[in-house]
Amino acid sequence: MSLGAYDEDEYERRERKNATVDMSEDDTRNSYEGSIEYDSGDSADELLEQFEEIKSN
Repeated sequence: MSLGAYDEDEYERRERKNATVDMSEDDTRNSYEGSIEYDSGDSADELLEQFEEIKSN
């Protein structure tokens, strides 16, 4: 069989494998409580100035 040739047995094996879903007990969703904070960082102009400075070095 050459590289890239169609292999019907392999195709059917993969289809069977992909058709089954293993739902174990660890697949439950978790609930999280709390808050998220993030710093948006520098403004776009400051970032562009920093980029130009780095680029010129």
